[in-house]
Amino acid sequence: MTDPVGPGGKSGPLHGLKVLDISTIVAAPSAAALLADYGAEVTKIELPGSGDGLRHFPPLKDGRSLWWKVTNRDKKLLTLDLRHPRARPLFRALLARSDVLIESFRPGTLDAWGWPRETLWEVQPRLVILRATAFGQDGPYAGRPGFARVFEAMGGLVYITGEADGAPMHAGYPIGDAIGGLFAALGVMVALWKRARDPGLPGEEIDLSLTEGVLKLLDFLTLKHDLLGESHERTGNRSQYTAPGGVYRSRDGQWVSLSGSTDAIFAANCVAIGRADLAVDPRYGSNYGRCESAAALNGVFERWFAQHSLDEILCSFERSGGTLAPVYSARQIAQDAQMQARGFLQTVQDADHGAVRIPGVVPRFVRDPCAIHHTAGPLGADNADVYGAIGLDATELDELRRLRVI
Repeated sequence: MTDPVGPGGKSGPLHGLKVLDISTIVAAPSAAALLADYGAEVTKIELPGSGDGLRHFPPLKDGRSLWWKVTNRDKKLLTLDLRHPRARPLFRALLARSDVLIESFRPGTLDAWGWPRETLWEVQPRLVILRATAFGQDGPYAGRPGFARVFEAMGGLVYITGEADGAPMHAGYPIGDAIGGLFAALGVMVALWKRARDPGLPGEEIDLSLTEGVLKLLDFLTLKHDLLGESHERTGNRSQYTAPGGVYRSRDGQWVSLSGSTDAIFAANCVAIGRADLAVDPRYGSNYGRCESAAALNGVFERWFAQHSLDEILCSFERSGGTLAPVYSARQIAQDAQMQARGFLQTVQDADHGAVRIPGVVPRFVRDPCAIHHTAGPLGADNADVYGAIGLDATELDELRRLRVI
């Protein structure tokens, strides 16, 4: 992958955009990281001494969070206690040079610290302010705290996940945070596009409810309830919208995932297991008909998978053009030929562990390539450079450290 670097060490279509990230943990910081992936200059502010709570989340190596390192990649790292009176002129200077402010405090927190939106816009009239909270800036739950498990539970995702006769289940990763980060980054770009078309427009405030983000991703749940009088229920790994569809075990104890809602793909899947006759059976002539007969079809495929090794399964489906994938662990992802050919796992520098591999930038921009340069470093790593750029000398910085302003 090419890695052109423009002035300031960044490349990509958002080169020149300046983002101030004062958010914590995962959802909003991941939005800022996405903007950094695309070339924005992101400056992250943390509380002196303790820093962002994500610094202490497992998995850890040598006492340092690996999660932190990836979620705050390619950011300039500052410390600043926004509650301290001596922080005000520093924060004003940082705001004045920023296009976007990202925060994830409970509603009213910044106002209580003396930074209502009117003051923020007084400093930077075109500032785009993203506020990411569990439930939004208003409503009876606005003041409640929230993490990904709250968003996923109240956004409907947990209820529909798991076996039909088992407990609702969370995924093995806080997917609610990732969903929220994507909506946050999209919201920022929408606001910036409007300002790009009309530079005279004032700033914008974006109210992101992370719980609403999860529900939005599920889209048809409420429509199904309204029009059919049904709640979408759990079916484990069995698909509710295509058949056969599920996760199956091979003879050698590996797992594969099968899908395919079109007639042509169903026919190819049938050929793969030596049952071309199923594709011409009138009971299975449409996706709806196949869903009605899902139990029978899933049983046929499940028995075939159990009689064949993973290699045999993959070869057969590749020959027929069917839609099936092995269920990968992290090790298998790293070893996969497609991943290696695309160079998606990108080697970058880490302050503690040297060269490490992390996922690259999604999507890939052909004419304006993006690149990640390094993982997140130690607390306040860029204090001297950034505060020096706004006029503070070494003596002033030492004084501010002593007062725990930075």
